[in-house]
Amino acid sequence: MKLIIFGATGMVGKQLVQQALFNGHHVKAFGRNVYTADFLPVDSTVKKENLQLVQGALFDEGQVYDAINGCDAVLSAIGGDFTGTDKTRTLGIKNIIKQMKKASVNRIIAIGGSGILNLDENNLLIDHKDYPKQYIPVGKEHQKAYEQLKESGLDWTIIGSPEIINNGPTGKFITATDYEPEQNNYKINAGDLAMFMLNELTKNEFVKHRVGISN
Repeated sequence: MKLIIFGATGMVGKQLVQQALFNGHHVKAFGRNVYTADFLPVDSTVKKENLQLVQGALFDEGQVYDAINGCDAVLSAIGGDFTGTDKTRTLGIKNIIKQMKKASVNRIIAIGGSGILNLDENNLLIDHKDYPKQYIPVGKEHQKAYEQLKESGLDWTIIGSPEIINNGPTGKFITATDYEPEQNNYKINAGDLAMFMLNELTKNEFVKHRVGISN
């Protein structure tokens, strides 16, 4: 597949780039600082010609359209300020959705926060009275991004991610549809998060669903 990865220079983004190339995909890595990022180990055996660096701004419609155009799917690992004030997640996803429709690209897998998962049939985790108050602003940003995807008409999947640990893939993780996993350790390795996202591209088990995940 030909993939565009937004947020490519972050913890999960770098893992996505590395693993996608290892799996034989053609990868566009999008970000402001892609030319200074170390995406591949010096001794890597992957085909570096399958990696295209795309320097651009997430809010620029033309640059995001050009990055998405011609791709088979979008992977979003975009982050932002934990205060929730910078709107990177909501405005970034809004622009990505708009340009995907313009480019006729239908599949997106994105990372959100655990607050978007169900508490019960009628409430999200972020609505729980014990949800940490310091995470509510950024949690609301994730919620808005999820709602935009839900209303987009695209084939979306969004992960309600717990704390992300800067480790590589182990292949040992559990998932649940729309809820947190029952055996929840509230942590996930960046490498395992990337592995799940790439697996989901071919398995399509969670199309138009949220995903709870944990190591």
